Amino acid sequence: MPQLLYQVDAFTDQPFSGNPAAVCVLEAPRPDAWMQSVAMEMNLSETAFVLPQGADFGLRWFTPTQEIALCGHATLAAAHVLWEQGILPPTAEARFHTLSGLLRVARQGAWMEMDFPLWASQEEPAPAGLAQALGAPVLWFGRHQGFGMALLENAQRVKDLRPDLNQLRSLPLEGVVITAAGDEMGCDFVSRVFAPNLGIDEDPVTGSTHCMLTPYWAERLGKTELLARQLSRRGGVLRVAPQGERVLLRGQAVTVMRAELV
Repeated sequence: MPQLLYQVDAFTDQPFSGNPAAVCVLEAPRPDAWMQSVAMEMNLSETAFVLPQGADFGLRWFTPTQEIALCGHATLAAAHVLWEQGILPPTAEARFHTLSGLLRVARQGAWMEMDFPLWASQEEPAPAGLAQALGAPVLWFGRHQGFGMALLENAQRVKDLRPDLNQLRSLPLEGVVITAAGDEMGCDFVSRVFAPNLGIDEDPVTGSTHCMLTPYWAERLGKTELLARQLSRRGGVLRVAPQGERVLLRGQAVTVMRAELV
């Protein structure tokens, strides 16, 4: 049987915007090296591999260079494909067993809602050279494991940022999310994500970093539900809400391509 691949634009309702992810629904397990090769061939920030496990699914994510522990937009894309292809009934919840535990996705009208772990971040000194690499002063810095979060003075500064990727690559970070209040952009907060050490110079729209952004901005703004925009060239929109030790990430998705591995 040929192996089908789907390319889905996530966190958008318009094709050619949001964050593209490849989704590969497997009938049987495949070697890690094969999945990594497919991800390298697709050359998207993430390729998702979905394997049925009874009524649930196993889910793994690969960048062009390595497997990662959590990815929001490719999870949204995977759930979208399962419903669109009739693998899951329209009212069924998608349940994924992953390196980050059980992740659940439910349909909410035209939107999909993902239940993800909350990433708490503590303030600490920014790594030496970060402000120079970004070309902008860092007002606040925090970290969750290998990922840093840097606050800039305003949304326009985030939008106009042209970081030195070679300098970012030299820092002891898997990646960094740049953020600011979103008043100028008609939302609660904005962000951009750079992860050259993961093989992703800039990620168009990043679900997982909103696990860290959501609790930070919810506390800072005193809100329980927030509208977020990621200001990459493609751009994307999320609705987010903290829920105890979890966060709810809501987004939309559209399939733009179906392909067959030969």
